[in-house]
Amino acid sequence: MQLFQSMNIPLGFLTGHVALAQVKDFTIDPEPHRMLQLVTQTQLPAVEEYPGLGGSLGIDLNVLKSMQKEWTTTFDWATEQADLNRYNHYKTIIEGLTIHFVHQKSSEPNAIPLILNHGWPGTFMDFIPVIDPLTTASSTSNRTSASFHVVVPSLPGYVFSSAPPATWTLNDTARIFNTLMTDVLGYETYAARGSDFGSNVAYNLYNNFHKSVRAVHLTGIPFLPLSPVEFPKHNITLDTDEEFQENLVLGFNTGYVIEQSTKTNSIGLVLHDNSVGQLSWMAEKYISCKIFNPPYLPFVSQAETPKVSDPQAGTSPSVLTHNEILRQVSLYFLTKSFVSSIFTYPQNTDAYSSSYSKAQTDAPMLFSSFKYSGAFWTEKVV
Repeated sequence: MQLFQSMNIPLGFLTGHVALAQVKDFTIDPEPHRMLQLVTQTQLPAVEEYPGLGGSLGIDLNVLKSMQKEWTTTFDWATEQADLNRYNHYKTIIEGLTIHFVHQKSSEPNAIPLILNHGWPGTFMDFIPVIDPLTTASSTSNRTSASFHVVVPSLPGYVFSSAPPATWTLNDTARIFNTLMTDVLGYETYAARGSDFGSNVAYNLYNNFHKSVRAVHLTGIPFLPLSPVEFPKHNITLDTDEEFQENLVLGFNTGYVIEQSTKTNSIGLVLHDNSVGQLSWMAEKYISCKIFNPPYLPFVSQAETPKVSDPQAGTSPSVLTHNEILRQVSLYFLTKSFVSSIFTYPQNTDAYSSSYSKAQTDAPMLFSSFKYSGAFWTEKVV
């Protein structure tokens, strides 16, 4: 992982009050019986149509079968639900939309308010593992204590947040999330973090609400990654692994984006009440990093298949277990929000600009670049 910091400016955060009259407590309690019944009744093919594909052309049949079995045996929604309800969930109404969010405060009086923004196929659960560490005081590199008041909202149309109007964009989401942080929760200043679509939201907060947002951490930026032919124009040279990652993202990892952007209802309606179908479609996005090793495409000659290192070599076991994927998919299915969530794509076809510009703020920005991310920006581009 590389960290790119644009500026180094001290943060001066002020913590405000909670406008309790506008916020209602919320408990997660959907009934999973029908979901699990559908999982049990779904019949997958007995054998692979074309053995040996692995995950090169979508999720592997044996992997899907294994996860289907786990869903009705080792996976326990009651346990997962109880774990999620350990945190403080709320709902509020902003601009006519019901917004669900987790608000976990630190015991430290000078903690920094921080909003964490997810994308697709993620949910607020993406950030559950970091809530406790962030709200607990820890020493920084300069030996000062730091902790955060953590706010994790669900994007409009995702799980417990209501679906937005058809013309809604991520810019609108940023606006109401700033309202959530400042007017509803009473924080005068705060920091923002985002990944995937959440990066667009966080960048918009950073760029347009810079009096409130005094720092941002991103894993993506709202600008189109450069194509291979554009790198020489900017005097950027990629190594072999970077070239493969760039070509992979542009050539093979964007199929679902095109489908969800142009045939949203087609894929949405067919999967709306299809639990294993949603698992197949969404799990593939989570585990696609495992298909980087040749042969990547069995119908392409070995000479045309780039040689790259194993993305998981030398790493500890992934926290992205089958159980974690099943938990995410379960929440989408149980809240009937698959269709409304993927409408984020056609609603934001211009979310990524081809014209790079500098943010209109003096606040610091931190960018994390992971070698096998789903999108690719070099340090020079950032």
